[in-house]
Amino acid sequence: MELDLHQLDLRYEALRKRSPRLERQLVASLAEVGQVLPIVVVEVEHRHFVVIDGYKRVRALRRLARDRVQATVWAVQEVEALLLERLMRCAGEDALEQGWLLAELQERFTLSCDELARRFDKSKSWVSRRLALVKELPPEIQAQVRAGELAAHAAMKHLVPLARANAKAATALVLAMAPLKPTTRQVGQLCDGWRAGTSRTRELIVATPQHFLRAQEEQQRELKAAEKSQLRQLLDDLGALSGISRRAQRRLEQGLLQRLLPGEPEEVTRVSAQARADAEKLFTRFDQESGHAR
Repeated sequence: MELDLHQLDLRYEALRKRSPRLERQLVASLAEVGQVLPIVVVEVEHRHFVVIDGYKRVRALRRLARDRVQATVWAVQEVEALLLERLMRCAGEDALEQGWLLAELQERFTLSCDELARRFDKSKSWVSRRLALVKELPPEIQAQVRAGELAAHAAMKHLVPLARANAKAATALVLAMAPLKPTTRQVGQLCDGWRAGTSRTRELIVATPQHFLRAQEEQQRELKAAEKSQLRQLLDDLGALSGISRRAQRRLEQGLLQRLLPGEPEEVTRVSAQARADAEKLFTRFDQESGHAR
């Protein structure tokens, strides 16, 4: 069926993350071929519908100044529709999105942890961990995740531990880094730098996170250059060893040992034994390190 956009209730829009790139692609697709998939709604009052799925499509249609949307109406209760839709796409969600839904269901429909666990066919601890994730992460950080400015994985891996220790610092750091659209690795660098830094370092990271990231990149380049230099030195040493071995072999092939004076063969034997021992230690170590690398 076709509905007017003003008939829609978008009360669950905040439970979904946004991706500016994907939404731009959707706007272009709708402009070119029109709406292909209907949104999913449930009727809560006469001609008043709550959107269960299709928030990106609704936003895209509004950006195109459209006022009508194709919709499928599910003839189930609102809470059942939310659970059914989320179970249908649960594999594509992260723990933070799941936590948002669980918190909403708990607050709006007064569902207990036991009931939520039963509805999602999960353990009570699964529910508790995701609810704790939402409660531990400050609202300002969650807003950045919803807006697509910050990856949910980065928030869960790096910012939740920081927020547990210092929620105010975690919030300040996120508000400073969000305009940079940091990768998960960069979020980790900033959090690690803040934890390990002095009070002055922390102030500088929050004030100019881009400068800290540039310094980190420069340090990584220097480390790689140093590692490359050491590799070059090792290759030069091995090349020199190979050259010396070939040169000594040629002298033996030319009959040098047969021309030695009395007492000299013993000296050659002693030095040869030492060279053999050193070479065997070298290649034993090389085999050990190569095995460890694998």
